[in-house]
Amino acid sequence: MSDGANFSIAEMVFHHTSDAHELDFLPLGVIHLPRFEPIHLGPLVVDLSPTKHVVFLLLAAIITIGMFTIAKNGIQRARAAGKAPSGFAGIMEAFALFVRNEIAIANIGHEMGPRYAPLVMALFFFILVCNLLGLVPWGASPTGNLAVTGGLAFMVLLVIEIGGMMKLGFKGYMGTIFPHVEGLSGAGALAMSIGMAPIEVLSKLVKPFALAVRLFGNMTAGHFVILSLFGIVFLFGNLGIWSYGIGIVTATVVTGIMFLELIVALLQAYVFALLSSVFIGLMQHEH
Repeated sequence: MSDGANFSIAEMVFHHTSDAHELDFLPLGVIHLPRFEPIHLGPLVVDLSPTKHVVFLLLAAIITIGMFTIAKNGIQRARAAGKAPSGFAGIMEAFALFVRNEIAIANIGHEMGPRYAPLVMALFFFILVCNLLGLVPWGASPTGNLAVTGGLAFMVLLVIEIGGMMKLGFKGYMGTIFPHVEGLSGAGALAMSIGMAPIEVLSKLVKPFALAVRLFGNMTAGHFVILSLFGIVFLFGNLGIWSYGIGIVTATVVTGIMFLELIVALLQAYVFALLSSVFIGLMQHEH
């Protein structure tokens, strides 16, 4: 690593940010994950072998469930004692109430907001944990994988469309695809309605696409910056005493960026939950 001529920052960055069938705990060792035989469904090949991001997805789910369980028990004990929750339970209650009231209900509405609040809260805390896992030693951020963010966005799309059909009815839902243009009637209105249908369908798909790409791009970019700066230490590790100065400056800058990444991790979870609530609310109030 000290030989800058043989060191590639790009190789290091992609090695640590890309998905793999192994867990890298160097210098302690490497855990190779099991490989399963791919399933062939006609032209489609499905590989269910676990990967690094799958492992950290499961870890994020376990951590999220554990957080809520600990908070629930703490709140129940506090209420039984006639006291307000404190410590971790109090922090979790404050966050949960903020997401419920200021994100879900504020954007979906007081009528339907409470029904979707559990989903919005689960998205917020799950994405937050996934984001933070990429900042711990030997960790990985599953939200830096487009397949993961795409899966979350697709789930939101299903909630938007199915929830909208249940709220508006079939006729009302079809009105969101074939809109009625005020001031037109007869053949002109029919032609305009049919002509606008592809645009309306595209707008439905653009919303979850934006959710997926925004989260993926922000989390990946942060890791690229941090790892690239770390690479400078190894790239210029053969400059003698100057290497120490470069290392100190780089470590200071990276520490600052790591604190910034903590804010970005929280902000991106907030933005995903907020936009999901906005999109759900827009469909719930379509006319």
